Formats: sequence, C-alpha cells, structure tokens
Amino acid sequence: MTDAAGTTAATLARPTTADRALTLKALCEAPEILRVVNVWDAVSARVVASLPETKVIATAGHSIAASFGYEDGGMPVDLALAGARTVAEAVDLPVTADLDDGYDDPGETIRRAIGFGIVGANVEDRLRPFDESVARVRAITKAAEAEGVAFQLNARTDALFLGKDRSPEDRIEEAVSRGRAFLDEGAALVFVPGALTREVVECLVDGIGWGKVSVIGLPGALPASEYEKLGVARISYGPLPQRVALLALRDLAAELYGEGVVPEGLPPLN
Repeated sequence: MTDAAGTTAATLARPTTADRALTLKALCEAPEILRVVNVWDAVSARVVASLPETKVIATAGHSIAASFGYEDGGMPVDLALAGARTVAEAVDLPVTADLDDGYDDPGETIRRAIGFGIVGANVEDRLRPFDESVARVRAITKAAEAEGVAFQLNARTDALFLGKDRSPEDRIEEAVSRGRAFLDEGAALVFVPGALTREVVECLVDGIGWGKVSVIGLPGALPASEYEKLGVARISYGPLPQRVALLALRDLAAELYGEGVVPEGLPPLN
C-alpha cells in the first residue's frame, strides 16, 4: 500500500537513524556483552539479521575490502562508505561500520556515514602520536554531536596489536592511556584487538573501565561468556565469518569438481 507521497507503509515503519542510534547505545551500555557477527554485503547482513539473537549488524572493513580486491585498510573512503550503506539499507537493525582509520577527515567520514543511516563505527588509531589520535576521536564525536545522533564510536587502539616492539606491560599501559583519553572525548567503547587472555583483559578492564572495553573473538581467545564475566562490553569477529563462508565455498567447489553433486536440503538464503 502506498500513500499520496509514494511512501510505503513499510518505509514509514522503518526506525529512524536517531532511534537506531539510541537502540545501539542501550545495547552498548547493557550489562550483557553485545555479540556482533560481522557482515560484508546485503545478503550476509540479511542472513545474520534473520536470527532472533541478532540485535545489531556490524560490517567488517577487511571483508568488504577483500570483496572488491583490496587489502585490509587499503580501500578508498567512498567504497568503505558505499559498502556500509549497502548493509544499512538491507536491514532495519542498528548498523555499526568498520571505517578503518577514519581516512583523511574522520569527522567528515562519520558525518557522511550518519547520512547513510550508520549509527556506530570502529575507527582505529594505527598508533598515531597520542595527541593526534585523541584529536581524531574528538573530531568524530563532535561531528556526530552536530548531526544530533547518539553515535556509538568503538574507538580502536592498536597498542597491543602494533606495539610489539615494547614489553607487554608497556603495551597494556599504552592501551589504557589511549582508551581513557578516547572515552574522555566521547567515545562509547574502546576496542583493543589482541586482548586474548584473562590476565590482559583484567588489566584493560581495570584501567579503562567496566563495560567500556571491546574485543575481537579469535581462535584461541576466551569464550564470549568469559569476556562478559570479566566486564567486556562487546565482542565482534572481524573477517572470520567471511573466512568461514569462503572455506565452505572452496570445499563445495572441490566437491563439485569431484562428484559434481550439490548437497540436498540447502535453504534459500540468497
């Protein structure tokens, strides 16, 4: 059914960007850990969104880049935003996007993302100088504030991931220092890749704050339930869901080159 302005009833029922931002904010602040399974296009977003457990959709920049033949961190800003927009338009759930380091003008990148319906983002510091990294977080939160949206910045520090020339203790101290500064500038959470052990997570949560640390679930990492008990707010899975999907595709291709028979019982997910 369409009204006089040509707007469908379904469109009228679609949550606004501001509403979705508030939903994401509530989930980020909830005592339960927020589990997000990363997607990379419209169909992967719809498949994940169809599960009743799914509350939020998160894009994986690595996976979007790979889909277009780019290395992780190497796709242009227009493509990163177009990929996030495709996902946001495919689902009604809040969408948080992986936007690499925010590109040349992180405030403008976030302003454009909000215009596409994105209500949260991962933006990494790549261990830029401390003051520069803090200023870039400030630019993002100020841009979101100007748009009137409770944008949920999952500010990533690569202190553990890239700082491997330093001692573990120094890397944790750097992650905590940056994380506190990012929160002071309005970030919702602090994403610290490489937090794989109980000891490291306890130090990060103690230093950054209970319910303020975000992690990535990798092979050999703690279970999500264990991270939750330690005070972690969010867990995502980066490029790993796409790798699982690609492994299934490769295995199927190998099977088709053998017996050449497609398995029975495939659901129509695409």
